[in-house]
Amino acid sequence: MRNAFTKELVKLAEEDERIVLLSGDIGNRLFDEFKQKFQNRFYNCGVAEANMASVAAGLAMNGLKPITYTITPFNTTRCLEQIKIDICYHNLPVIVVGVGAGLSYGSLGGTHHSLEDIAFLRSIPNMKVVCPSDPYEVKVLLKESLKENCPIYFRMGKKGEKVFHIQNTDLKIGKATTWQEGEDVCLFTVGNILDVGIETAKNLSEKDISSRLVNFSTVKPLDIEVLEDCFNKFDLIVTIEEHSIHGGLYSSICEWACQNYQKIPKIIPYATKDEFPKKLGSQKFLRDFFGLNSQYITHKIFNYLKDSSCIQQLQS
Repeated sequence: MRNAFTKELVKLAEEDERIVLLSGDIGNRLFDEFKQKFQNRFYNCGVAEANMASVAAGLAMNGLKPITYTITPFNTTRCLEQIKIDICYHNLPVIVVGVGAGLSYGSLGGTHHSLEDIAFLRSIPNMKVVCPSDPYEVKVLLKESLKENCPIYFRMGKKGEKVFHIQNTDLKIGKATTWQEGEDVCLFTVGNILDVGIETAKNLSEKDISSRLVNFSTVKPLDIEVLEDCFNKFDLIVTIEEHSIHGGLYSSICEWACQNYQKIPKIIPYATKDEFPKKLGSQKFLRDFFGLNSQYITHKIFNYLKDSSCIQQLQS
């Protein structure tokens, strides 16, 4: 994702001289082309992320379009006060990019895990939360984010993610993408865990369970039209996210549902538990630790439907 981000950023900066990139002591070689082409529009702010957020706010106040970029927890948790007061309080068009979100830096431990960032940032007024699911979405949603005149948190993976989108896919901030239609269960994914949702839908189909798969590339604002359609048609909704069970997509949807529905479908969340992992390893290792893999989720959904006598009804 970060390579796609860099290539698209260079392209967009050629079209708009107001774009300024601020880095928190990361991506020096990654941004070589940007620095060569726009020497006066790149600032390495060093290990001073709070200061970087405040500098970005000042640049935005002077008519520029600043983008701050560094590893997710350092660009969110470490400078949360500056994001809240300097950027969001003044409703400034600053894009805060968190690279390696979720468990992308799994082996580096709690300092590099970012499983609370959606919860933090969606709770701040004026902030929009964008979570691209693959390199193609990174490119399109970065361009869309620069059109917005407000703060945006841009939550990315790291590298090596598969491209799931085909070209010319219509992507907008605040709009979810329906990947496949189904009738028995509805799967909601967010951001870089779309691959698990796709695998889960495939596994369920092999068990004769029809699933609708919807990916939310924006958590704030939610796509209310899609949510209403799914809540009206499904008795079971499953959320899958590489984020804490508290405050992420699952929480966002439950908050909305409690305010708008008297009869809410069964919602089963798959997210990280309210604990720090006792072991460290790769992103895949930690996903398995938290039960964020297609085999486990498929097994749980199948057993739930079986216990609910839904399987027998489907086969009769």
